[in-house]
Amino acid sequence: MRLSVLDIGSNTVRLAVSDTRDGVPLPVHTAKWKLRLSEHVGAQGQLGEAATERLLTAVRAATETAARWGAPEPLAFATTVVREAPDRAEVLRAVRERTGLSLRVLPGEVEAHLTFLGARRWMGWSAGPLSVFDIGGGSLEVAFGRGRMPDFAVSLPLGANRLTNEFLHVSDPPSAAEIVALRRRVRHQLRDVAARIRWEAPHTSVATSRTFQQLARLCGAAPGRRGPFAKRVLRRRDLRVAIDRLAALPAEQRAELPGITRPRARQSLAGAIVGHTAMKLSGVESLVICPWAVREGILLRYLEDGPDWWAEVEHPEAAGRPPESAPPVAATPPRPDGAAPPDAAVSLGQAASLGAAATGHRPLRVALARAKR
Repeated sequence: MRLSVLDIGSNTVRLAVSDTRDGVPLPVHTAKWKLRLSEHVGAQGQLGEAATERLLTAVRAATETAARWGAPEPLAFATTVVREAPDRAEVLRAVRERTGLSLRVLPGEVEAHLTFLGARRWMGWSAGPLSVFDIGGGSLEVAFGRGRMPDFAVSLPLGANRLTNEFLHVSDPPSAAEIVALRRRVRHQLRDVAARIRWEAPHTSVATSRTFQQLARLCGAAPGRRGPFAKRVLRRRDLRVAIDRLAALPAEQRAELPGITRPRARQSLAGAIVGHTAMKLSGVESLVICPWAVREGILLRYLEDGPDWWAEVEHPEAAGRPPESAPPVAATPPRPDGAAPPDAAVSLGQAASLGAAATGHRPLRVALARAKR
């Protein structure tokens, strides 16, 4: 069977077509459209007519590409840039009516759950208790778990592009005061989540996303041409040195560094600061770079739980409804050594509330409790 996933992010629309024999999504074709939607939103975050038209063009092209490669209608989802848009309902309705594609909007916590599943399947059970970090354009997802799905997952408004626009937009390269203000925001947002990760004491910590991949390459990891099976590790001490290197250069010159692409050069410093701060506060010395993330997580859930799982994801028509209360989640599990969680650590229920407040979205009707089964 051949399936495809369409990922609409803050910077890029990506299509991944995969063969799924034996329950393993193996890529056969990928395509991307660099829309940089986050740079075309209005003052209040709305996408507006021009950005919507660009999105519609990319969706039509992606659907046609998937069909040429023998895949049915893509499993299409959007993340922060659409999730937070005040005109989200209008955008989703336009996609459905003018392309025939039902575009889902993933809440941050669901995105974190699916990213964790992709990372768990790639790393395997030998990874043991696993923590996962993913930096996107608009948000940072953090998850921890001992099994197939995470015990703890949260989404925070710490995306590389978002923070660049908020803190590093005055001068190029940014001033010391701008960087200090950015660090202060990141530390404040990550404090409780990082305390939970420290308490859980993961055996393995991994990072996904293009931001982490490019930072790892900057710090000496193998280039992409060596393929997905080359082991890539990002060490905290190396990332600290890279921050000083990035901070000293204007965006145009950062694009000349190993691994830093021109479209992401401007936001690379903010991504490095978020990554280093998350590692430091969580007590993580190094991260294994994992090539599987949310797109693979969606394919795996679809293969393992069936089409009904995807059908239960919120339909576009429901996008404009008022928020519902967060679904119930389990209480904080005991540590194997019997230690109690520190007072600073958030519980699972607090984490769900924290993520919902931080990203300003309503949860899907897909219950996170069911996602953990």
